[in-house]
Amino acid sequence: MTSSDTIVAISTPHGSGGIAVARVSGGNAISCVAKCWRGAPLTSMASHSAHLGTVVNSRGELLDEVVLTLFRGPRSFTGEDVVEISCHGSLWIQQQLINTLVDCGCRAAAAGEFTRRAFTNGRIDLSQAEAIADVIAAQSATAHRVAMNQMRGAFAKHLASLREKLLEFTSLVELELDFSEEDVEFADRSRLFALAADIHSYITRLADSYREGNAIRNGIPVAIIGVTNAGKSTLLNAIVGDDRAIVSDIHGTTRDVIEDSLVLNGVQLRLIDTAGIRRSTDAIETLGIERSFQKLREAAIVVWVIDATAAQADVDRFYTTVAPAFEGKKVLAVLNKCDLLQGEPQLKLAQKLDTIAISAHNSPDIDRLKQRLTALADLPEVDDNTLIVINARHYEALTRAADAIARVNQALADGLPGDLLSQDLRECLHYLGEITGEITSADVLQSIFSRFCIGK
Repeated sequence: MTSSDTIVAISTPHGSGGIAVARVSGGNAISCVAKCWRGAPLTSMASHSAHLGTVVNSRGELLDEVVLTLFRGPRSFTGEDVVEISCHGSLWIQQQLINTLVDCGCRAAAAGEFTRRAFTNGRIDLSQAEAIADVIAAQSATAHRVAMNQMRGAFAKHLASLREKLLEFTSLVELELDFSEEDVEFADRSRLFALAADIHSYITRLADSYREGNAIRNGIPVAIIGVTNAGKSTLLNAIVGDDRAIVSDIHGTTRDVIEDSLVLNGVQLRLIDTAGIRRSTDAIETLGIERSFQKLREAAIVVWVIDATAAQADVDRFYTTVAPAFEGKKVLAVLNKCDLLQGEPQLKLAQKLDTIAISAHNSPDIDRLKQRLTALADLPEVDDNTLIVINARHYEALTRAADAIARVNQALADGLPGDLLSQDLRECLHYLGEITGEITSADVLQSIFSRFCIGK
């Protein structure tokens, strides 16, 4: 495979539909498509125009009536000549169209190859390329907005501004090294100290936003825990509106974790129903209980489901068992089965626990519970100017950049020589450049773009 090849792939989701779109990109895109196109001449066709015509196979047989759209490079997504053919969505037609275009000189595209060409040809930077994948994968309004901000280059512009300031001082510090024998100082140390402090503060704030960004991108993990038969599975089914978990009066029915996602008021929650926590001699159930504790440790929000008719001693004993795992998490104690009581629940819970009394069979109660879960999520408001880190690779690079600029601050405070300053400044620049792709490796690019879908 070479970057000079003309590539082709179906860019619409796999399966039958009203239409499908085949995308062709490369230096020979126009001449390759012209071999099977019957309609207005492509050579004289204006860029960014659509035309009705037909496509024939290699034997000259009519394949389909299509709409062809031409984007001449460099004013295209990839920066190359791009032709998009909208055909009927039959799987057979899609396959025959790809086969025909391959016969005409195209090569089947690799995963993410169109976006990789857009990056290679300078149409987008690496952070924008990754944001395209996040836009496609967005499951909520908030995740979509954050990804769109990054795709439009807001993140890259801020990083470019930081790198420009750092490059200026780095060049001055390195210039001093050329005149070291003359004891000349070009870089004002007080200004550099202030700049390094500001940059460290800014990078740290960005890195700290990853906790919220990860929750926005992948959903907030919500562990539903409790003893057997407290109503955990019934509650999960009621919240998601589907029979995701088996419900039975038999204790220990749920022996493994069951996950489902739900978007509430633009917030994506990953609900995790766990095995009932109790003493058990059953090997499989014991393994499920161990997984329950693992999910409890990983969760950001814990929904502790309590049978409102249970004995106080049993509730206290359970709380003593799981309380250490509650540390640092938002916990909502749900007193379930309140419809079986004659009055208010009499159970006394820890003062610090947020509590709600419901019946999992009562729709208004479930609506109240959903509102409480949304409030507990407490994600920041996102607008067109909000910068939140949602990518683990970016978080790692920012963390390392923050460490490097912190060493610059310490070196300045200790009065260390310019060669040590220059080394740490260069390291900070390196990690910031890794985010946007100004500094990268073939292995990193392969890892990133291989996760894209074919045709994007």
